[in-house]
Amino acid sequence: MSPRARNLIYSFILLVAILAVYYYRRHQQAPVKIEGPTMGTTYHITYFDKQKRNFKPQVDSLLRKINESINTYLDDSEVTLFNRSASSIRFRLPYLREILERSQPVVTESEGAFDPTVMPLVNAWGFGPAQPLQARIPDVDSLRTFVGFEKIGFNADSVWKTDPRTQLDFGGIGQGYGADVIARFLKQQGITDMLVEIGGEGLACGINRQTGKPWQIGILDPNSTPNNLFFKAYVSVTNESFTTSGGYFNYREIQGRKFSHTIDPKSGYPVNNPLLSVSVFTKDATSADGWATALMVMGPEKARSFLEARPGMQGILMYTTEKGNMEVYITPGLSGRVKLNQQAP
Repeated sequence: MSPRARNLIYSFILLVAILAVYYYRRHQQAPVKIEGPTMGTTYHITYFDKQKRNFKPQVDSLLRKINESINTYLDDSEVTLFNRSASSIRFRLPYLREILERSQPVVTESEGAFDPTVMPLVNAWGFGPAQPLQARIPDVDSLRTFVGFEKIGFNADSVWKTDPRTQLDFGGIGQGYGADVIARFLKQQGITDMLVEIGGEGLACGINRQTGKPWQIGILDPNSTPNNLFFKAYVSVTNESFTTSGGYFNYREIQGRKFSHTIDPKSGYPVNNPLLSVSVFTKDATSADGWATALMVMGPEKARSFLEARPGMQGILMYTTEKGNMEVYITPGLSGRVKLNQQAP
C-alpha cells in the first residue's frame, strides 16, 4: 500500500471517529435531577426524559401523602391515629394498608426479627416521637406483652388491634416503601432509566445514560463519623433495589452504655452483635429495607446463612471479628459488581 493510500485510510478513520464522538455528544441526554426533604431525611432522584419534564411537584405531593399515612412524627397521620386509638381506624389513603401488606411476609419469613409493632419499645428506648429518653433501662418484659404482628389485623378498609397498647412503627421499612411508590409513579410516566434514593434506600432502573453503564451506589464505611463520611464499597446496580442498615450515628447512651437504634422485637433490647452494617439488594426497595433491618437483628452468622439460602436476594455484611478487625462478606451473586475501598480515609 502506498503512503498516499495509507494516509487517506487513516484520515477516513479519524473522520469517522470524530463524527461518532460528535453524534454521541449531540444525542447524549443530560439527566433530570430533583431532591428535597422527606421522612426526616432527604430524597435524591436522577432520571432521563427526552421531554425534560420536571416531576418534583408530583413527587413532593406523593411523599406528603405517604407521610400522612405512615409517619409517626406527624400528629394527624393515619399511623399516629391508629397508635392512639383503642381499637381500629379506617384507611383514608392507600399507603398504610399497602405497607402493612408488604411488611407481613418479611415478619413471617424473618420469624419476627422485623416487626412493625416494635413501636412501644422504640419509644421506651428513646428513639421514637412519643417519649423522651429516660436515664434508665426500660422494663422491656412488660412492653413485649403487646408487641407482635399477630396482635393487629387489617382488610381493604380498616386496621385494628387486639390490645389497645399495640402500636406501629415503619422506621425499618418506610423509606424503601416510599422509594417504591415514587419509582412506580415515574414508570407510569414512561421513565425507564432512573435512580431513586430516600435516606440511602432506593432502587435503580435501567442504566445511567450519561455513562452507558449501570448505576453506581456507595456504601458508607461504618468507621465514618458525622464530620468525615466515606465509602467502604461501590456497587453497580440496574433494575434492582438497594438499602443499607447500620448503627452508624444513631444510638443512645444510658448509664454509660451505648445502645443501637435497631431493636430486636423479640428480646426487647437494642441489637448487640458484631454486625456493623447490612446492605441488601433485591427486586423491590420495600423488601430490601425490611430485610436489612431483620438481618441486623439476626447477627452475622444467621444473616449470612439466610442470604446464602435465598438466591433472589444479595447482600453485603460488614462486621467485627473476635480480634476486633472489620470483615466484609459479599454474596456470590454480587461477584464482579462490588469494588471495595481498601484505603483508609
